[in-house]
Amino acid sequence: MNATRTRLDATRWHWQHGPIDLILSADGEPAAVRAAYEACWTRFDEVLPELVGELKLLRQPVPADAAFNECPLNGTVARRMWSACHRHRARFITPMAAVAGSVADELIAAFARAGIARAFINNGGDIALYLTEGQQYRIGVFADLAQYSGARLPDEPPLDANLTLDAAMPVRGIATSGWRGRSFSLGIADSVSVLARDAASADAAATMIANAVNVDHPGIVRRPASSLKDESDLGDRLVTVDVPPLPQPLIDFALARGVEAARRLQADDSIEGAALFLQGRVRVAGIQQSGARITQRASITQEAPCSKYAAC
Repeated sequence: MNATRTRLDATRWHWQHGPIDLILSADGEPAAVRAAYEACWTRFDEVLPELVGELKLLRQPVPADAAFNECPLNGTVARRMWSACHRHRARFITPMAAVAGSVADELIAAFARAGIARAFINNGGDIALYLTEGQQYRIGVFADLAQYSGARLPDEPPLDANLTLDAAMPVRGIATSGWRGRSFSLGIADSVSVLARDAASADAAATMIANAVNVDHPGIVRRPASSLKDESDLGDRLVTVDVPPLPQPLIDFALARGVEAARRLQADDSIEGAALFLQGRVRVAGIQQSGARITQRASITQEAPCSKYAAC
């Protein structure tokens, strides 16, 4: 299976290698942009074989008693995945929870060179950013994960919010998790989007916060992950496959659980902020404090609808 790349317009590319599906964009001096893309492409071609070579270990949970320096993995992306998940080791988590963000972080490093003004790598909705002084990205927020099937957005999807991130802010990573997404979730959040200092940290945190948005209800359908996907890193753990309309008090209770998890992670500097969405109700934790400027079509409750992001 060979990696492929297709130019989308003057600044954007679509790259794919097996399950890795990227949208990339860079602005700057033309020669610098060309050189950065070639360096990034060279590294991109190596990433999937490296991950496949350590896949068995990557599917194993990070031990609750593991010290940070006890990572058993060798590849730089694999080690980044393990490190991002290590802080969540008190609960079940495998390094696979941070795979998309870690790949984006690895590749964005190619653009940290003279002549590049800004760049982003969108790995299925998990985004790594590179910004120089005075640069910014406006992040488009899409409320319905079901409308978003990967890095390639549908034509003219409805924007539910705009989030502006600039170089003066610490945020360089954005990630989303939820039961409606491409990956499995133990919780019932339609989506949880996280801002962090890197995409790997955002990816792992989004997984954990989305898992925390949860309640017991007889109409919620859960299945063993192993019955839905062979060799899932979640094994026989029950993952959410359907959520019926819920009573308002249960929605608020589930979101409150997620907000509590997000605030704990914000308090220990794991994340900069998070937006949680469930059945038309939204909670935001820490986004104002992060310095992000957000505008939205619908009103939100402090404590916009967010799922997948696209940078422009």
